[in-house]
Amino acid sequence: MKTAPILPARVDFSDASAPHAPDFGDVYHARAGAFAQAQHVFLAGNGLPGRWARQRRFVVLETGFGLGNNFLATWAAWRADPDRCDQLVFISIEKHPLVRDDLTRAHAASSEPALARQLIEAWPPLTPNLHTMTFEAGRVRLMLALGDAQDWLHELLAEVDAFYLDGFSPARNPELWQTDLLKQLGRLAAPGATAATWSVARGVRDGLSAAGFQVEKRPGFASKGEMTVARFAPRFVPPRSPGRQPVAPQARSVLILGAGLAGAACARALRQQGLHCQVIDAESAVAARTSGNPGGLFHGTLHADDGPHARFNRAAALATTCELRQLAPALPWLQWGLTRVEAADRWPTMQALQQRLGLPADYVQAMSATEASQQVGWPLQQPGWYFPGGGAVEPGAVVRAWLTQAEADVRLNTTVASLQRHDGRWFALDAEGRLIAEADAVVLAAGEANAALAAPWTAGPIWPWTTQRGQISLVARGFAPPQPQQPVAGAGYALSLPDGSLCFGASASLDDADPTLRDSDQAWNIARLGQLLPLDPTVDPTTWPLNGRVGWRSVMPDKLPVVGALPAAMPSQRAEQVRAWSRQPGLMICGGLASRGLTWATLCGELIAAQLTGAPWPMEIDLAEALDSARFAARQVRHGD
Repeated sequence: MKTAPILPARVDFSDASAPHAPDFGDVYHARAGAFAQAQHVFLAGNGLPGRWARQRRFVVLETGFGLGNNFLATWAAWRADPDRCDQLVFISIEKHPLVRDDLTRAHAASSEPALARQLIEAWPPLTPNLHTMTFEAGRVRLMLALGDAQDWLHELLAEVDAFYLDGFSPARNPELWQTDLLKQLGRLAAPGATAATWSVARGVRDGLSAAGFQVEKRPGFASKGEMTVARFAPRFVPPRSPGRQPVAPQARSVLILGAGLAGAACARALRQQGLHCQVIDAESAVAARTSGNPGGLFHGTLHADDGPHARFNRAAALATTCELRQLAPALPWLQWGLTRVEAADRWPTMQALQQRLGLPADYVQAMSATEASQQVGWPLQQPGWYFPGGGAVEPGAVVRAWLTQAEADVRLNTTVASLQRHDGRWFALDAEGRLIAEADAVVLAAGEANAALAAPWTAGPIWPWTTQRGQISLVARGFAPPQPQQPVAGAGYALSLPDGSLCFGASASLDDADPTLRDSDQAWNIARLGQLLPLDPTVDPTTWPLNGRVGWRSVMPDKLPVVGALPAAMPSQRAEQVRAWSRQPGLMICGGLASRGLTWATLCGELIAAQLTGAPWPMEIDLAEALDSARFAARQVRHGD
């Protein structure tokens, strides 16, 4: 999906009863009241709250978030309903979102001040992404797609129960009411889905009819005599591609093999979908491998073409920032803000790139060497990218907090040698064929051990990952140089730990199983540290009493993780497309997180949970397919290998 800079809305608040959008010549809601309009048109027009009663999940999709009143009114109705659904998911698209200050002003006199305050506090940086905000301990989700609805409606994957069609009037904002756009609602509609809008324009009603809806008029709200409601009743519904179908929608229990960041993130996300997880690991403690490093970094990236890598890394970093803000009270320490230094001659290019991409300052800022030095508290010689939502944290603490949240049963010192499936259930066996555990579904999150477990079950080639050994270096307080004020990355990384020691590194060597600390790697790390943070000439790092730690990472050749259900069989047609591959029911993988486990794990876990249960995907389709476990098999077909 191509992206464009997000241009925030301009709002005229001079008439407090009806905020005005001067760029569209229209008001955001009727003067009779935003909540009253939402309740009459969108909630009642879609049969809510009655239709969500006692449902496991209910999904709403809105075509114009605006000031957010429809979301707040729906959330309030959900809270007030004793028969509410277990989970309310509210997807909303907005091309011109409000900046936080305007959102605060819009809800200064909100009918639901407590809910409005939570929305304002969770408001994301205005980047062209699908931003997921969770409330009510994950039972209410707002998935805000920032950008053009024409693009997003092609890229969302969800089964929507109710549509709120609420853009500016068709005469003033025709792009949001085009027939081709409305036809996409049929692709997203769940059986029996409904739609409602205050508009009765002929083009709107015809567009809904063309999408498979039966359309009727009802009494409108306030000065509008009529409104439109519709019910999805198509003559034919094409089947969803195999790769886009939920792999275990009726599952209640999941085995997760691996108790590191990947496994814990999956357990957290699956628990929020109502599933019970058992986490099994061969080590004697959770986060015992690379996730056991004393500190790790998380941050986004940016690239000139804003292609899949940049968009995925940005989406993952934003999800991690959001998650860690909520998780912070359960963590022993958490550092906010990270600077990634660039080559000295990159400064003009950096300025031009930030201007062209239009990414907001609360996501990333281009800083000169002088500005970066002030930010880090160290005399840097290079410019850098400052990520306010990036930082550092202890990975093991995150793992433990997630497993606690997930209420997972954790079983350690247990090696799973193979998997079997009988009568719709998965069984984990030890090397002698004895049963270890069973469940409705399995997630492979055991790093390099994933390959052997997956091999008997996956169609096409096994994933072409490599195992990379990494060694970090530690120098204790009292011997370390002055500490940077925040984590620094670039030619390696450096961060100050709470005990005053300096952690830096990390070396990288392929197919290297040596677990011992090596002097050559310590020297390599010191050299990289000197490139990153120029040391005082009087400092002799060879005199430092160095310690360290060795770990291993699984790395894919395309520098992306592997996330999704295992391919079960090559399709007879369109095998070059990952969506065409059938999947092993209930067998998934979350691996290849390389050195970016902290940044990637949250979003990858959310994708696993969505694909397993049938919840709305937390990222656009093209990004999910870029991570798909069938992508290498599809590429092999595409290239004729």
